[in-house]
Amino acid sequence: MAKGLDVGTMNILSAQQDGNDTVFVQQRNSFVEIGYSDMAEQMLARSEVLHIRKDDKVYVVGDDALNFANIFNKETRRPMKHGILSNDEQSAIPMMKLIIQQVVGEPDRPDEKVYFSTPADPIDSELSTLYHQKTIESFLDDMGYDAEPINEGMSVIYSELADNNFTGLGISFGAGMTNVCLAYYAVPVMKFSVARGGDWVDEQAARATGTPVDKVTSIKEDDFELDFTTDVGGVEGALSIYYENLLDYVIENIVSEVDEEDIEEGLDIPVVVTGGTSSPRGFEKLFRDHLREASLPFSISGVSHASEPLYSVARGGLVAARSDEDVDHDESEPEPEAEAEPAPPSE
Repeated sequence: MAKGLDVGTMNILSAQQDGNDTVFVQQRNSFVEIGYSDMAEQMLARSEVLHIRKDDKVYVVGDDALNFANIFNKETRRPMKHGILSNDEQSAIPMMKLIIQQVVGEPDRPDEKVYFSTPADPIDSELSTLYHQKTIESFLDDMGYDAEPINEGMSVIYSELADNNFTGLGISFGAGMTNVCLAYYAVPVMKFSVARGGDWVDEQAARATGTPVDKVTSIKEDDFELDFTTDVGGVEGALSIYYENLLDYVIENIVSEVDEEDIEEGLDIPVVVTGGTSSPRGFEKLFRDHLREASLPFSISGVSHASEPLYSVARGGLVAARSDEDVDHDESEPEPEAEAEPAPPSE
């Protein structure tokens, strides 16, 4: 059975098919360090809290990290930054490995296909995604999977544009990066990322208002709405300002990166946006309004917002993995034997 895996800066999610349903497993991509004691480790194990012990420290990982950070008045730490493994965090690799194992589980059979999301190299930074991609691929291969990377923007197109023959512009607004992909009939003709996403919005709003970043993130995730009518001078007002700035920045880079020769003349292109950063109410309308005002080198048939933006990338990976498995299955089937010619009637 194939699987899709969204390796995100804020969350890691897997998707797999169970009959007619798609089942998702999710963990927050974060951890917190607490002091070790025999009693603490026993309580963590008994409560099935995801954790690692290293020397005299215990690291609580995933969804429970935020709860323990609040209890012990500590900041959570992240294995990833700007959409890739953080080179500032020495514990990044063991933490990522544990979270991925928890989310994707063991393969159902040897060399089970799993497509995992990977960002494009950002056009506004010298960051390279290669080390990140190869490290995640190694984790999954070691677990017994046949792992393949899929561009995050392309994964959005697989997830959301099947009814349009996988043709259109897919944009994934993640925590660490924003990924953009333009495809025709499942063939990408343009893909890039920018090193700005939800984390950038949170950091700017925190700096502007003097509020801790974790507090800003909590406010954003707790029923925040992009309506520009409330909390002027407060955190929600600052979030609205930097959200609008992020959208303008992404659209400016789409305009500059699209090659008009890649656009089929007379074709109206659907645009779909997704990702956890696109979750606030009002996001779709704000993006559509700003896109309408931009000087795009192509016409747009419509702008839609994924119905489940947090799950879109993982679902797209699953679609690609299942398609790949179907191809492998068809190629492995033996050719049917030719039927023997009937013998001529005897005279």
